[in-house]
Amino acid sequence: MSPRGPALPARLVLATGNAGKLREMRAILAPWSVEVLPQSEFTAASAAETGLSFVENAILKARFAAEASGLPAIADDSGLEVDALHGAPGIYSARYAGPDADDAANNARLLRELDAIPDHERTARYRCAMVFMRWPLDPAPIVRQASWEGRIARLPRGTGGFGYDPLFLAGDGDVMAAELEAAHKNSISHRGKALRALVTALTEPGEDA
Repeated sequence: MSPRGPALPARLVLATGNAGKLREMRAILAPWSVEVLPQSEFTAASAAETGLSFVENAILKARFAAEASGLPAIADDSGLEVDALHGAPGIYSARYAGPDADDAANNARLLRELDAIPDHERTARYRCAMVFMRWPLDPAPIVRQASWEGRIARLPRGTGGFGYDPLFLAGDGDVMAAELEAAHKNSISHRGKALRALVTALTEPGEDA
């Protein structure tokens, strides 16, 4: 039997234009010898993220990538949920400070919104929905979800990762996600857990039921 398992393809497209996500997900999939191609190799366009949840948006992105490439697709939709902000920025995490916002602008807005919130109320989590689709009209996409608990710091720290990683205190400790070594982050992060669960569903019979 192939080390990829019965349903994990030799080639697939990753529905993202985010270099950080592509780097992380390629590293996680490396043990299965899967050729991971970015969506940008097939189209400069991107899916309209009109869903109202991470799962809905991940399905939209996977469908778009499969159609553009003709390959099976993996897509994730992920973001930061802050309890004191009633789950914001949530599905709007990448554009929290506006449609063309960069990570620095999004982080700056988050700090402004939480300025008056005491440390013990700054609980948050990263959440990820990961979807695999065999073809654009796949009637049974495989979906896995995972989260990563933490808190929001008052000042950014660290140079690794991307997104809100410089503000995200992972777990109960005092280490920012942006300070974690990449392999360690992949082993505990929301995206790493969701992608490994998806691979398990594709490689172990009965896990995708």
